[in-house]
Amino acid sequence: MIRRLLLGLGLLAACTPAPPLPRAAPAPQAPSLSRELSAAQRAWVERTLASLSLREKVGQLMMPWVSADYTAVHSADFERLRRWVVEDKVGGVVMSVGMPHSYAAKLNALQQLAELPLLVTSDMENGPGMRMAGIYSFPHLLAQGGGTAFPPVMALGATRSDSLAYALGQVLGREARAVGVQMTFGPVLDVNSNPLNPIINTRSFGEDPELVGRLATAYIRGARDAGLMTTGKHFPGHGDTDVDSHLDLPRISASRQRLDAVELRPFRTAIDAGVDAIMTAHVAVVGIEGPDAPPATMSPFFGTRLLREELGFRGLLFTDALDMGGVTRRYGRAEAAVRALQAGADVLLMPPDLRGAIEAVLAALQEGRVEEARIDASVRRILEAKARAGLHESRLVSLEAIPQVVATREHSEIARTVAERALVLARDQQHAVPLAAGARRVLSVTYADAADPIAGRAFERELQAADTARSVVSARVDERSTPEEYAALQARVDSADVVLVGVYVTPREFRGTVGAAGGFTAWLRHLAASGKPVVVTSFGNPYLLSGFPAVPAYLLAWGGQEVAQQAAARALLGRAPITGTLPISLPPHHRFGEGLQRAAAGGGR
Repeated sequence: MIRRLLLGLGLLAACTPAPPLPRAAPAPQAPSLSRELSAAQRAWVERTLASLSLREKVGQLMMPWVSADYTAVHSADFERLRRWVVEDKVGGVVMSVGMPHSYAAKLNALQQLAELPLLVTSDMENGPGMRMAGIYSFPHLLAQGGGTAFPPVMALGATRSDSLAYALGQVLGREARAVGVQMTFGPVLDVNSNPLNPIINTRSFGEDPELVGRLATAYIRGARDAGLMTTGKHFPGHGDTDVDSHLDLPRISASRQRLDAVELRPFRTAIDAGVDAIMTAHVAVVGIEGPDAPPATMSPFFGTRLLREELGFRGLLFTDALDMGGVTRRYGRAEAAVRALQAGADVLLMPPDLRGAIEAVLAALQEGRVEEARIDASVRRILEAKARAGLHESRLVSLEAIPQVVATREHSEIARTVAERALVLARDQQHAVPLAAGARRVLSVTYADAADPIAGRAFERELQAADTARSVVSARVDERSTPEEYAALQARVDSADVVLVGVYVTPREFRGTVGAAGGFTAWLRHLAASGKPVVVTSFGNPYLLSGFPAVPAYLLAWGGQEVAQQAAARALLGRAPITGTLPISLPPHHRFGEGLQRAAAGGGR
């Protein structure tokens, strides 16, 4: 089916008319990227590098964060962006959350202001919907549409499917290039071996280095074939940490033998596959560099000796965001930029004080701490990336072409296939999945952050629409719920034939944990001990089972996206099969590769 969908995507692109904008790409789909530059591209790189002043070269190293929301061109917000592009001459921008047309309109405006084309990146590691979807208007929660939303990539690990990973890369590439993005900060190459990891978790393909490398390679190929450059992260590995580097500096005690056997294997595979860029991690590898180890981002051993000299990486090296607590607490707002360059970085991502970072680098050049030849090498690599993306010839995109590419029916079907094939039924001790015909009174309980109004909505809507003979009663709790509220919920439990509990806990920056809070865990333990048929579905952190290990049924849907909620509801109703297997272990209860299989009742849809 995926092969047929990809053929359909090719036919769609072939039939798309050329966009009308001058200097815009000639078709919504960018050409496949070549790993080697042509003579004309190489000449542009060298000619451009020779034309730059020293300050302009330093500006090319900077990549500030830009919101992708609508911004009027004469507003104060846009004036700040104009200064970065026109006066500071930054080399590129990293785009945050926004709508597809606001992405393209803002980027077109910035590209028209820029003397040199901007290299545009975005953190779309698990698909375009990570930055261009999940946007709702209040107070009625009307969905505003956007890019195709996929579950986190650990869902791909559960499918074990190279073809689906390739398809995700293709969808991501087509939609990102359609809105003006040339590079994604993905795939995540971290091996999530630590269940307590508060920031990687489901962002990883899994805990097996071979699986991570294989699926990442397919993702890279798919993105490249759609014209999108990729960035492997977070070197040398962020999977075995228990601290969020947005807050403080994680420490890794791994030896070199351990790094070679686990963390570095996916990076080696991705480098061999031609990944365009690598992003370093703000982690201190004390097992290699001792108790005073710097963050890998500021380490010449990791940025130069290991990555460049030993692993042979020749592409762009990005720092992780320089405004993160893992580096600002130790080096301040400007010195971190200098230390990263000394370590081997090419692009200084999101410096908290952009002009301060520029001045700090210029001062370091004057003091001899950084050589101009070192700056030239990085700027050359940045210009090579721009040429590889075709930006020296065409830097604008067509707003008219976006609806022909972004969130098409074919792309949505691929996302639906990923979500359904990724479902893993880790256990089902009461044989409650799919729901029995006699389970007519269903209580659906949602646990989610109080600030997440979307959790459970698509799940319950699918339950109710699919089987009108069932009575579905909804309840919601969060970290603020009181003992009295849980006691009132118990009355609903007593009158239900089956209780479905959806848990929406996902890795999130600056939170420092990825667990359930308040009285929820104690309540769920009590519910599991009652003998009532209970099915818990994790729409996020799969390791939550350790907090309520006696629950009789545990389904993993990996993320809270609507497509994942719909897939889980369909599987519980028997309208979709369950075929996934664990890409991680859930110690001490379930091993890597486990997963109960369930056929769809009546053959599926």
